[in-house]
Amino acid sequence: MPLDNVTTDPVAQLRSVGLRVTGPRVAVLNAVTARPHSDADDVAAVVRAEAGSVSMQAVYDVLRACVNAGLLRRIEPAGSPALYETRTGDNHHHLVCRGCRKVVDVDCVVGAAPCLESSESAGFVVEEAEIVFWGLCADCASARDSTVPVPAISAT
Repeated sequence: MPLDNVTTDPVAQLRSVGLRVTGPRVAVLNAVTARPHSDADDVAAVVRAEAGSVSMQAVYDVLRACVNAGLLRRIEPAGSPALYETRTGDNHHHLVCRGCRKVVDVDCVVGAAPCLESSESAGFVVEEAEIVFWGLCADCASARDSTVPVPAISAT
């Protein structure tokens, strides 16, 4: 069950969901808090800088345990590795830049969760709708606009 992470204290968060408090778990939660929308490699780099030698498998195990406990949310934008964030317990969506792959949160646009109603449920009980908006962030759009040649106007 997702939690609304009111506290950013990783020790309290782990205890609140019945997970044992370990150095790698605390370091992973700190890393994802500091850098939301990070992939496992980025999380591992931050954890190693904070806690020293930690195996990639340990990072994956902690990420999986924290996702299963509702402390982290895993998102998988098309063409990207899985990304992790601490914002759980709500029905927010994401904006993804096609240029630099920057990801930002956007609150649910309209309506109550899950924001969308399927035209056909096929017997499913819909619990969540995941929406990803794709485009260019301001920096990438500006860079693209400055590199796109302006067509010459000919006088005919």
